[in-house]
Amino acid sequence: MHVHDGEQNYHRTFFLGVTLNIAFVVVELLYGTWAGSLALVADAWHNLSDVLGLLLAWGAYYAANKRPSARYTYGLRKSTILAALGSAILLLVALGAIGWEAIGRFFIQPKVSGQTVLVVAGIGFVINSITALLFFADRKRDLNLRGAFLHMAADALVSLGVLVSGLVIMWTDWRILDPLISLAIVVVILIGTWDLLRQSLGLSLDAAPEGLDVPAVESWLLEQSGVSEVHDLHVWAMSTTETAMSAHLVMPEGASDEWLHSTADGLLSEFHIAHPTLQVERGTQPGACRLEQGDDGMPQAHGHSHGHGHGHQHGHGHRH
Repeated sequence: MHVHDGEQNYHRTFFLGVTLNIAFVVVELLYGTWAGSLALVADAWHNLSDVLGLLLAWGAYYAANKRPSARYTYGLRKSTILAALGSAILLLVALGAIGWEAIGRFFIQPKVSGQTVLVVAGIGFVINSITALLFFADRKRDLNLRGAFLHMAADALVSLGVLVSGLVIMWTDWRILDPLISLAIVVVILIGTWDLLRQSLGLSLDAAPEGLDVPAVESWLLEQSGVSEVHDLHVWAMSTTETAMSAHLVMPEGASDEWLHSTADGLLSEFHIAHPTLQVERGTQPGACRLEQGDDGMPQAHGHSHGHGHGHQHGHGHRH
């Protein structure tokens, strides 16, 4: 049985974010060329990489909403996980570049371009902050959107750092503040990026989503009427917003369609598992989960017994 959750439409949000940031890249390139500022031109190319990050997240969001096919029976929902992983890698590369440049400025402190840099940094802070806020609401619910948010938040913080350090340097000529603020920003963004990398890598390896207690799911299933045993319980992420589950339930008396629908509803409301597949067995023939067998083909010790059998029924269906 499969249950599908509705989602907010983010196509307009991505379109607005990409449009604003492409416009800023053009402005920054023009300003940098006019002022002869290599730093602004370099930052424009860096911001262009963030536009690519937004396009990556947008493409995955679009692909995830495509209908399943005979080959991609789950659709392309997993692309959102891959996009989140890609965003994390792009962010780490960008942070490494910023950190490397900041360290270099401890030894060579170029003259700050002054008012032109401050004006462009101010524009960048406003645009990147607006774009980041577009993805703020669902950043914790969806790793793909969190990747887009972190890209824009990182740029907003960098622009803010340029503003603050630029003003202070203009007043005090204390140029070492520029690399100090840059490194502080790198550390702050790195914390969020590392969490994004860790979670997206885990989901790409079919780990259970963080915050979902798999033993609690097993206990809940055992509490349902007629269930004497649960085995072959697997929980994984189909996308950055949808969770799937499969389990074998030993039910000597069998199960009705109404019971299966009610159990699927309970899994959705209690654990946000939208795509459960339940196999009901009588429990007449013992067996072992193939995934828990050792190299010699023998079952390994684990926390619960197995009772595979034939003469079982599957609970499948769709709700929209």
